[in-house]
Amino acid sequence: MRHGRKGRKLGRDFQHRKAMLGTMAGQVITHGRIKTTEEKAKEVRSLVDKLVTKAKKDDLHARREVVKVIKDKTIVRHLFEEVAPALNDRDSGYTRILKLGPRPGDGASSVYIQLVNYDAVAVAEGA
Repeated sequence: MRHGRKGRKLGRDFQHRKAMLGTMAGQVITHGRIKTTEEKAKEVRSLVDKLVTKAKKDDLHARREVVKVIKDKTIVRHLFEEVAPALNDRDSGYTRILKLGPRPGDGASSVYIQLVNYDAVAVAEGA
């Protein structure tokens, strides 16, 4: 029975799911927006929101907690130095999910998950 079990399995075992979600969270933080399935995006959303909340504290313990999830230290540095201060005026809700419709190959619902301060024009210009 799955009493008290939260989250989706996503067709993966625990280690694979943990690694995949950590990698996806790092990509959202690095690029500002990624394209994925709706189920994965809903799982990544809660993880990214928790990481940004920890990064806003900006102390050693918070940094170590984030490194447990995101293994790449350059992404962690980017989160603490650029992303978290930009979202400092918000209390929660750091990500949004934009639905794109079914994926052509298998019909899975594809979405963009992005940070709320993502600006597609600024990213395209390289600013």
